[in-house]
Amino acid sequence: MYVTQVKLNDFRNYTDKTFAFSQGLNVIAGPNAAGKTNLLESVYMCGLGTSPRVARDKDVIKWGEKGAYIHLELQTRFRAHTVDMYIDGREKKRVAIDGIPITRLAQLIGTLGIVFFSPDELKLVKDAPVERRRFMDVSLSQQSSKYLFALSRYNAVLLRRNKLLKTMLPGDNLKNSLQVWDMQLSQEGARVIKARYEFARELKKFAAQKHGILSGGKENLSVEYESDAPDGAEGQIAEVLSQKLFMSYEKDCSLQYTTVGPHKDDIKISLDGVDVRKFGSQGQQRTAALSLKLAEISLFKDNMGEEPVLLLDDVLSELDEDRRKTLLQETSSFQTIITCTEYNEGVTPSNIIKIG
Repeated sequence: MYVTQVKLNDFRNYTDKTFAFSQGLNVIAGPNAAGKTNLLESVYMCGLGTSPRVARDKDVIKWGEKGAYIHLELQTRFRAHTVDMYIDGREKKRVAIDGIPITRLAQLIGTLGIVFFSPDELKLVKDAPVERRRFMDVSLSQQSSKYLFALSRYNAVLLRRNKLLKTMLPGDNLKNSLQVWDMQLSQEGARVIKARYEFARELKKFAAQKHGILSGGKENLSVEYESDAPDGAEGQIAEVLSQKLFMSYEKDCSLQYTTVGPHKDDIKISLDGVDVRKFGSQGQQRTAALSLKLAEISLFKDNMGEEPVLLLDDVLSELDEDRRKTLLQETSSFQTIITCTEYNEGVTPSNIIKIG
């Protein structure tokens, strides 16, 4: 899978610009604030539907313009595809795949596989569990529409249950009302948790391999999924969740939100048995995060039969020479799009795009 062309109109600092990409290593080089990350952002949006940088879509529109337009062309192992995205100032986004408008953004996910890494991705290891849950959800959703739909249904039911908890009055008995949502929450939650356990098991294997390469075999990386429910059959997980939801009734009513379920789960990341989330140095956390991203690519290929597109935003400057060389060697067999102010590494790019 690889991107062949991107055309931008009134997107960030681009009025009307077309960029061509090649298989292999693509380097976007130029001075700071020239628009390198903006180009990377446009590719990301065509894969995942949202920006990795801003919450409001309209923030990508060039100042003073009414809307932004992205046209992306890509090639998979089976066929070519196009993605067209138009964002207007009223936060409305229109997307078409192969010229056919889609009605839900979920229909876009999986068309273009994306793995994104930037210095800010250090939060994957050192920040709150929500970042690691998002990592799992984005990766799994690109690889499985079944997971994406289960997660969407779970979040919709969770929203309704939390709304009911927030609107209760003193003396209200919500047990009967909550039971309706608890049954659905347990069923959909079990599907999410089961898929995450399977994901974590595979990720663990690949992450250990990648970290061994990046660290020169000096440390052993381990990944474990932490959940309210133990690993097992989907029905068993649903039963445990149902029991835990029932037992947390008083607590949930007091706090006015749901305290158990996959929305509270985490990934434990350890180096030689030490929890790197809490006790790792910044260098260890950075290498662990990069290892997880590279492992995600291997997992994607195992499940989908081809690698996703790897987007690296200003990552080389954060790594020492050995890790830079290893990273470029590890990503040489599939499309990698990397931004930097100046490229002088030993690996020769297949394509250089100079900006500014």
